[in-house]
Amino acid sequence: MGKLFIVEPHESTHTDVISKGLQLAKLLGKSPEIFAYCYEYFYGDRVIYEEAKQQLQEHKRQQLTERLKQLDASDVPLHVVWSKYLYEHVTEYAANEGFDLVVKGIHPSEHMLPTDWQLLRTTKVPVMLLTQNPLQHGSSVLMALDLDTENPQKQQLNQQVLHHARELATATGGELHLAYVLRVPRLIRDLEVLNVQQLIKDAYRRHQLTLEEMGLPKEQIHIICGEPDLCLYQLACRLKSDYLVMGARQRQGLMGWMLGNTAEQILQRIRSDVLVIPSAG
Repeated sequence: MGKLFIVEPHESTHTDVISKGLQLAKLLGKSPEIFAYCYEYFYGDRVIYEEAKQQLQEHKRQQLTERLKQLDASDVPLHVVWSKYLYEHVTEYAANEGFDLVVKGIHPSEHMLPTDWQLLRTTKVPVMLLTQNPLQHGSSVLMALDLDTENPQKQQLNQQVLHHARELATATGGELHLAYVLRVPRLIRDLEVLNVQQLIKDAYRRHQLTLEEMGLPKEQIHIICGEPDLCLYQLACRLKSDYLVMGARQRQGLMGWMLGNTAEQILQRIRSDVLVIPSAG
């Protein structure tokens, strides 16, 4: 049995992360654990600092213990962690302690480096980010693949996305859909420099064998042209997707922190829960 790491929601998060996390753990056959984070900076006497720290942690523990009682989940392990940077503890602890899924509510932020982006840049474990504005009556799982890639790392990531998407669809009873977005900037589309419909037909022919091997009906395969973040958002809404499963190649260094990728861009508008699979490299 795998282990599922549930991050207690931030006070500004409106999603019932704990309840949804416990539900996912049951569906996926994983053992859940709850992690709550608190941190405050104090000036002055060290003894007073330690006393205040212990009181804050105990207050948090009492709150969550009561919440777990309400959910009839008192036996679920609860950890209260004193950490300034949530993503650093989640990344290290989840990887070192054998967790295979992290569940967290999307943290609304207008800052350059919101917590969720930092987590996606560093995690070695798949992360499920729960939307605050879910679609109603969802019944499908949408996976995003890069069918044209020749990069071995991206090809391996495709396989991981396919594996996790199938597992999620089976567990939740959702219909599995595949999306491949041919990246064509809006200006080029508007100028009609390219025949978009022909590009899509060519892509279907080019990947016919691969698509047949996946065993999905034609109506569950979607090859579209445009900007990936907008196309995936629109398709997920049209399909009423409960989940969007996608891969993320993690960048390092200064440029890695400054430049977002599709996984990060789509979090700004998505109304499905997003399962992000980190690259292995």
